[in-house]
Amino acid sequence: MKTDTIFAAPQSRSDFVFDDKVASVFSDMINRSVPGYATILSMIGVLAARFCVPGTRIYDLGSSLGGASLAMAHQIAHRDYELLAIDNSSAMTTRLESLLSLPEHQALPITVSCADICDIDISNATVVVLNFTLQFIAPDRRDALIKTIADGLRPGGILILSEKIRFPAEPLNDLFIDLYHEFKQAQGYSALEVAQKRAALENVLIPETIDAHKQRLHTAGFSSCDVWFQCFNFCSMVAVRS
Repeated sequence: MKTDTIFAAPQSRSDFVFDDKVASVFSDMINRSVPGYATILSMIGVLAARFCVPGTRIYDLGSSLGGASLAMAHQIAHRDYELLAIDNSSAMTTRLESLLSLPEHQALPITVSCADICDIDISNATVVVLNFTLQFIAPDRRDALIKTIADGLRPGGILILSEKIRFPAEPLNDLFIDLYHEFKQAQGYSALEVAQKRAALENVLIPETIDAHKQRLHTAGFSSCDVWFQCFNFCSMVAVRS
């Protein structure tokens, strides 16, 4: 796993993009940047194993290098399903396809596509995953995407939604941001790296409150939803389609 040093040297400010440079260090980057990331992946696999019905589909939207896809595929006991891993970064999907060619992954029913997740059709789904993906979608496109997911899920199916969040109370929001930055420095990132990446993400990653997410999910047709994991300003939710 290549070490993330993308923001280690001073550089002019530009928006964060999921290009080849990021894809080459993404595994290290996300594991050192999201508190509890390994636990989230593992539990996504547990949830998928519970809800994946034979003869149905799983969608991993914004799949990046396939962490969630692989966690699910390796924990679902049967093979009578199709797992669609979709990402709009060709650098990510190319690497995922290469990863799936390894002997330990070759038998997994995973199909990789490079596409805009807002433009795809979803059908016959029992599990859909947005693992730190919605936060990168333009806010004015999020309602439609969640509605498309809800409409494509079978009754009783689930959406797993992991997100960086903000808090309505500014003092608490500022506290969790500070604690998160301390966490990143404890993972070996310098203060310069933390500051430069934060600036690069400012116009790209737009977080929302948990209440905003819940309202959108209920409006789209999910009968229940709640947080199953949270650490600082990162959380993962599960929503059940009515």
